[in-house]
Amino acid sequence: MALLAQIDDRQAFFQGARLALDVGAQVIKVNEMVELRDQLSDRSVSLWAIISESPATENTAQLLGLATRVSKPRPEEVVRTEGRALPEDSALFVNRTLRSGSRVEFDGNVVILGDVNPGAEVVVDGSVIVWGRLRGTVHAGSRGDRNAVVCALDLSPMRLQIDDEVLLSQDKKEAGKPEMAVLREQGIALEPWQSGAASQP
Repeated sequence: MALLAQIDDRQAFFQGARLALDVGAQVIKVNEMVELRDQLSDRSVSLWAIISESPATENTAQLLGLATRVSKPRPEEVVRTEGRALPEDSALFVNRTLRSGSRVEFDGNVVILGDVNPGAEVVVDGSVIVWGRLRGTVHAGSRGDRNAVVCALDLSPMRLQIDDEVLLSQDKKEAGKPEMAVLREQGIALEPWQSGAASQP
């Protein structure tokens, strides 16, 4: 599963995290959800919420004592926390590509297993990891976290912001490669995204 592979590859970043997993319309059976919860637990990651458009998946999550109402997943893929205080180490997994018109807001870290297309927007208090192409708009550290980072396998955003520093679209001649945007004294810098780097901005 791509989610577990991502966690295995960035163990320091996810250590001790409490995760909300957005699975879209995917139907997840009880045994699959229990297995996923156990596999995450083996990696010191706690599954605390399943966000789903599938009533069957939502019911399964509720049976297992998982939260299902930490977000509002529509219209057009809007995900937003409902104003309640979240643990500092909270993370939201979005298990799909964000299309134009999509907007994700979260009071923690966000991991997107897919692309962020032009016209899509991600605004978070913490860091953003995109396991795909980032070509939309991202604002990390939206409440003043200057240690927030933005990582992507192909980092080509229309607009990228960390705290109050902004990086606009740049013309890239070379093929996309894994990069990490971090705040340095001179502003936002793009650096190679290497194993373990996201945990130490």
